[in-house]
Amino acid sequence: MSTPPARPLPYRVGFGEDAHRLAPGRPLVLGGVTIPGAEHGAVAHSDGDAALHALADALLSGLALGDIGQYFPDTAAEWQGMDSRLILARALALVRERGYAPGNVALVITLDRPKLGPLRAEIARSLAALLGLPESDVGVSFKTSEGLAPAHVQARATVLLLRAAGEP
Repeated sequence: MSTPPARPLPYRVGFGEDAHRLAPGRPLVLGGVTIPGAEHGAVAHSDGDAALHALADALLSGLALGDIGQYFPDTAAEWQGMDSRLILARALALVRERGYAPGNVALVITLDRPKLGPLRAEIARSLAALLGLPESDVGVSFKTSEGLAPAHVQARATVLLLRAAGEP
């Protein structure tokens, strides 16, 4: 995919959002962590990790590189069941190829059940490792839908992209 180069600003901001319907008998994966005790998991072409999908889209949007559907279409058989960590790695590589790196990340996950609070540190650690950031630069928040959409998971991510030192 050819995209005009981003203007060499000292920083850029990206936003991403993803949602999946939940169904019984599927694993629930969020932020690269399989959620123990989840009775429902995401219905998706990949593993359905809404957190990593939102984060990958945030990375891409920060440099006007489109969205993950352009790189990993859900109509392509080769992406069936794909580990979303690979999606995030590709988005991160595209950002780094253009001379940027994530500076910090804010992620909000909306899920009614199970409660994710006890997994906050584990999810933050996973995201930090995947992005090459210290945990202190990865904010993770959890919300419920207040019963409005109990059969879905949604994630929203904002990322600050910093121009790498020495880049023009």
